[in-house]
Amino acid sequence: MPLNSVITGTGSYIPTVVKTNADFINERFYCEKNEPFDATNEVIIEKFKAITGIEERRYASDNLNSSDIAAIAAQRAIADANIDPETLDYIIFAQNFGDIKKNTIQTDIIPSLAARVKQILKIENPHCVAYDIIFGCPGWIQGMIQAHLFIKAGEAKRCLVIGSETLSRVLDMHDRDSMIYSDGAGAAIVEAQEGDVKTGILGFSAMSHTLEEAGYLFLGKTNYPDGDPNVRYLKMFGRKIYEYALNHVPDAMKAALDKNGIDIHQVKKVFMHQANEKMDEAIIKRFFRLYKTPTPKNIMPMSIHKLGNSSVATVPTLLNMVLKNKLENHQINKGDVVVLASVGAGMNINAIVYKF
Repeated sequence: MPLNSVITGTGSYIPTVVKTNADFINERFYCEKNEPFDATNEVIIEKFKAITGIEERRYASDNLNSSDIAAIAAQRAIADANIDPETLDYIIFAQNFGDIKKNTIQTDIIPSLAARVKQILKIENPHCVAYDIIFGCPGWIQGMIQAHLFIKAGEAKRCLVIGSETLSRVLDMHDRDSMIYSDGAGAAIVEAQEGDVKTGILGFSAMSHTLEEAGYLFLGKTNYPDGDPNVRYLKMFGRKIYEYALNHVPDAMKAALDKNGIDIHQVKKVFMHQANEKMDEAIIKRFFRLYKTPTPKNIMPMSIHKLGNSSVATVPTLLNMVLKNKLENHQINKGDVVVLASVGAGMNINAIVYKF
């Protein structure tokens, strides 16, 4: 019988430290010219909320690193799937900055974060292969694609795919863009299931544009004129990213649908990377415009208002919230077709079509 790649369990970890927009009121923001903005912080924060939709975000507590919160999300996914972790064939960990201890500036990725999670979970099985994937914000979806390909090739029966990040540890607090980012972790168990009826991951698409786009997200020096020029922080060219996403993400989503013969009217939900509310709304409108159909109401769940942009963690965390009925007015029923899509550093984009 054909093998389907099916999500059998999900879990997430939402950090406990809440940082509201008001908490930025006394920060000293500087532009790229290392000069203070003319506008007051009140105006900057008001415009920021109007564009991104973000009201607050979550930061990991000082004693927790990315691998720690990832392990918590993984444990919850394992419990949800009701499986023995010793039966996992792969642990695929999507991340970008490794573990960064609070008040330090050095990333730590040796051993891999996947290896650390495997150790925390006390998995002894040497045939459970643990590795990291760095693919920008679309990393968790790319990890799901890899798990799917392992299953279809007969190389795996059960995979744990994690997305975790602590972006609060790489922020230049003198850069107003720092208000976008947050911390979080999400995980899913993907299993091989035989069946004549096609379900689970129906198909996917992925793209990388690097000729001119590779530097849209990067590590750069602080905007603060008296800051240490040797320390690097997460930086971005927001307008270029917005235009890139708008021009390419709808095409990636359409490619994933079309090559699997899925009608646009079958799509019940779109789980978009939580990067920017206005950007996500523009992407979803353009996506449905490609099919000459109006955007359905309530099709795109959003968590960015309270959780911010946690990079690789946004999609798995959002999916877990909806599956566990923790997001008002959003449910998934058996037989529903959904699209999961993301865009981020690389620049990379991808999309998965999934049937529950």
